[in-house]
Amino acid sequence: MAHFTLDESLGYIINRTALRLKQELYQTFKTNGYNITPEQWAVLNRLWEQEGLSQVELADKTFKDKPNVTRMLDVLEKRNFIFRQRDETDRRAFKVYLTEDGKRLKEKLIPLAIKVLERGQENLTNEDIEYLRIKLNTIYNNFD
Repeated sequence: MAHFTLDESLGYIINRTALRLKQELYQTFKTNGYNITPEQWAVLNRLWEQEGLSQVELADKTFKDKPNVTRMLDVLEKRNFIFRQRDETDRRAFKVYLTEDGKRLKEKLIPLAIKVLERGQENLTNEDIEYLRIKLNTIYNNFD
């Protein structure tokens, strides 16, 4: 049997790093008065990129299951950041749009997220960052 140590496992290190980034992002938002989770942040980001996505499309684009996305949308709708409209072509589906408050959040949250990323990327060169991007995408695509 091959030697295996969890702390040295690339999968463990990647997961640990992702969790730390999420924790730091949430804490930064909270400290600055925004009760937005990293998962809600991902949904808002996808809507800032393209409004009118269905709940299924949002689930796919954020790598979350549909029930989780539905719960997140319920919270974001209650806080007046998004609204849902019936899809004209599929009466069972809803399209999701940003409210004015949801649109304004972008200018507040993105600078905070950039600060978290910059902190996490300290001691890395631009070349290091690009190399990591390429290699992490390679690992991800190996499972296609």
